[in-house]
Amino acid sequence: MTPAASFLDALKTAADGAADAETEFRRQAGDRIKVLERERAFAFRRLNLMRALADAVASAESEEIAVANGLAVLRSRLGWSSDSDARSEVLSRFAPVAAAVFACLAPPDAEMPAPDVTSVLQEFEAWYSATRATSFWTLFEQYVAETPVVDF
Repeated sequence: MTPAASFLDALKTAADGAADAETEFRRQAGDRIKVLERERAFAFRRLNLMRALADAVASAESEEIAVANGLAVLRSRLGWSSDSDARSEVLSRFAPVAAAVFACLAPPDAEMPAPDVTSVLQEFEAWYSATRATSFWTLFEQYVAETPVVDF
């Protein structure tokens, strides 16, 4: 082998290594971007649902009405017009979130501190994730086919 050939082989190896490093970095960056996109989407879904929930329970006269209003918001946001065992379970597990929001928005009571709504929501999310092996917020990704309105 000539000295020039070994020199060129070394440069070729270095160039291939740089290309491989760039490819791997781009793959890792793409993976990280996907994770960040999902986290952002879930954070905005969380914010939008909880904002709607707060609006729905704010004017309720009792916790029972507040929870009913909150569950109606959740049903509406998820497009749940019918019941199933799984949906009923989710709604019953979400009820404490609506109750916590109602208690948080109620006038302050020195004997009963306001609940930590974020913790109650996190407990619900953890339950959902553990029982369904997916994030609760993926429910908001479900495609709901629009049905045409027909006048007769």
